[in-house]
Amino acid sequence: MRGERAAVCRVLALTLGSAVLWGLAHLIAGRTRAGLALATLYVMLLGTVMTAVTALRPALFRLLVQPEWLGRLIIAALTVAVLWSAVVVRSYLLVRPAELSARGRRVSTGVVTLVCVVLVAPLAVASRIAYVSRDVLTALFASGSADGPWGAKTRLNVLLVGADAAKNRPGARTDSLTVASVDTGTGQTVLFGLPRNLQHVPLPPGPARDLFPWGFPGAGTTTPGLLNEVYEWGVDHPETGPGLEPHTRGIALLKGTVGEILGIPVHYYAMVDMRGFRQVVDAMGGVRVTIRQDIPYGLEGGVLPAGTRLLDGEQALWFGRSRTGSDDYTRMARQKCLLNDMAQQADAMTVLRGFERIADAAKQYVRTDLPGRLLPALVQLAGKVRGTQIRSLSFVPPLINTADPDWWLIKKRVAQALTAHPHATRTPTMSPSPAATPANTPQSLDAIC
Repeated sequence: MRGERAAVCRVLALTLGSAVLWGLAHLIAGRTRAGLALATLYVMLLGTVMTAVTALRPALFRLLVQPEWLGRLIIAALTVAVLWSAVVVRSYLLVRPAELSARGRRVSTGVVTLVCVVLVAPLAVASRIAYVSRDVLTALFASGSADGPWGAKTRLNVLLVGADAAKNRPGARTDSLTVASVDTGTGQTVLFGLPRNLQHVPLPPGPARDLFPWGFPGAGTTTPGLLNEVYEWGVDHPETGPGLEPHTRGIALLKGTVGEILGIPVHYYAMVDMRGFRQVVDAMGGVRVTIRQDIPYGLEGGVLPAGTRLLDGEQALWFGRSRTGSDDYTRMARQKCLLNDMAQQADAMTVLRGFERIADAAKQYVRTDLPGRLLPALVQLAGKVRGTQIRSLSFVPPLINTADPDWWLIKKRVAQALTAHPHATRTPTMSPSPAATPANTPQSLDAIC
């Protein structure tokens, strides 16, 4: 009995050793050529992986946002999983004594099977993540080519839209509108916030401006003609974009309108339905925010009390949307802080834990016209943005009268913000609430939040 136990331990030790260093059992069993070949292949694979995750990490991230490379990763991971399992099983068969009892065979076979499962599981998970990522990238991003990557663009201007389709009204209202303007060389970023209740907004050249040369009046006597109505008006009026699909027509009109207001071209957009936002927060396990004052929550008299606390998806949505006891401009500041908190808390482990739910929400509730071929360059640009101070400028009272906006002043402030030195306009962290006293120059998000 003692001799068989020692034999089983020796077999398992050699098998486990072969799982850590391919070819070990082959060498001990006298299969020198096969053992050296396996050991060489193992060292090459290990060296490739270590180089990719250390010295070539930036390049690796750029590859992992390309569907074709994700497809190759799936094939590679599954191939390694099969090969690794085959090496372990073959190593066990080579060193297993012929005289083992049935019980010894069962124990050793069970342990070897468990080892194979432990080795294969991470590779299977990686393959699944790569498959889901590839599916999301293919479904979400446009297939058109991108020039350059940036072509002649010194700044990349992306319109970030929060859309809300309520049950008590037709269509969707774009109640959250922010343009992120990013210097493609340095990553310096300014966020321009536009209130949803800007009136008489200038429409872009074309059929829409021909209809309303003095600004958008709304869709009739039942609506006040606010900026958040432009998208749905474009959706409902085919004459503004002949031959375009309703959503494409609406977002083209909204991008053009926002560009006319700010005096800068809007290159791309990303629109998030608020229902998807709630799902993403829940998939992350909640988001921790600092609430400056009590916020009414729900329809039954609930309250989100002041303080730093973890909010679930529903609570985070109320935090970002509530205007009870405040106004649109305070809400705009909270939305920026909420998005900033989510970005900072979305570390790798948090994203991995809720990855499939986040991916599902993205496919259902996010739309963008960013071309997929631009993603590698965006990953590189995002690294530059993380090393800078993001600044924010919102065009709200008293700087701008939303009922009678000074379009020239808005364009002037935008131009000043894009040419100013980023540290010249830093606001002290003890400054009053930006919603109450909006600055004429961009504030850092640290000051706002």
